[in-house]
Amino acid sequence: MNTFTPILGEIGIFGVLVLQCFAFLIMFGWIIVPVGVAVAKTFSKAGQPGWAVLIPIYNVIILLRIAGLPWYWVFTPLVAIIPTPGWSACLVWVVWVHHRISTRFGQGGGFTVGLILLSPIFWLILGFGSSKYNGEQPAQA
Repeated sequence: MNTFTPILGEIGIFGVLVLQCFAFLIMFGWIIVPVGVAVAKTFSKAGQPGWAVLIPIYNVIILLRIAGLPWYWVFTPLVAIIPTPGWSACLVWVVWVHHRISTRFGQGGGFTVGLILLSPIFWLILGFGSSKYNGEQPAQA
């Protein structure tokens, strides 16, 4: 009998794995799926294919296309391999791409902060809200 913790002794390691899988499925169903649908809706608002959300690197290329940046910027996060300067460059990249997306949907800097810090909520707002894709037009203050 495993006496490492009382709960492990009762349900065993297999039970813990089952509970973790169940928790993942709940998180997947309640958070990841709705946000994925919202991002697909955002892609569609910008005139891009919504199904692109499902393909790992292609969805970043579409995100860059919506932001008005060249496709080869998809390789920019790879500099995060270099410890400190790479992480800083990756952070700048994330902020810049999200800001470009928010301004192209007519939002401002506050929405950019929301997209970065509270991504699930703000992608839902962007996808299902009344924002329209403006392309090159600047955000209205």
